[in-house]
Amino acid sequence: MTRILVLYYSSYGHVRALAEAEAEGARSVAGTHVDLRRVPETVPEEIRQKAGFTDDGTPVASPADLEHYDAIIFGTPTLFGMMAGQMKSFLDQAGSLWARNALVGKVAAVFASTGSQHGGHEATLLTTQVPLQHFGMLIVGMPYTYVGQTTADEIVGGAPYGAGTIAGADGLRSPTEKDLAGARFQGKHVARIAVRLAGANLHEEAA
Repeated sequence: MTRILVLYYSSYGHVRALAEAEAEGARSVAGTHVDLRRVPETVPEEIRQKAGFTDDGTPVASPADLEHYDAIIFGTPTLFGMMAGQMKSFLDQAGSLWARNALVGKVAAVFASTGSQHGGHEATLLTTQVPLQHFGMLIVGMPYTYVGQTTADEIVGGAPYGAGTIAGADGLRSPTEKDLAGARFQGKHVARIAVRLAGANLHEEAA
């Protein structure tokens, strides 16, 4: 089985909804085992409560878990035009994996939620890919074969760099069906590539 991890951080549930859609898309590909995990929270509980953060019972991952997967799809909200600090902190703790080249050749993808269309949506998708390339991972985006991202009839999240949603300045806008369809598309796209690469590796080992 090709093992795929959908790993995310979500404050208000937008990224979690996208993560569930990514996992759904990945699971639709035969020969895959897909896990849904979140990174640890770093915000004190008192502040979480005051800010109205959404409770999340999804199991928490550790950096050591990453090397056990063939593909990892990372999801993060946008904070000041970048990935959330919780996700950055998690990646910063994966130095031992980097030192052992443990993630080299694994498939990676990114999706994001942003408050506004011009609030760093594409910047977050792109800059989150940077540390993944330092790990030696193979980046997969969301190609234009998902035609939903080209619509001009409504606000739509995502880009060729990854799936996404626009939450609105007040955070009250939920991911649309186009956003969720994009996430499912990306999850399926990543899974197909990971399965092909895993099959090629098995063929090489057998030879």
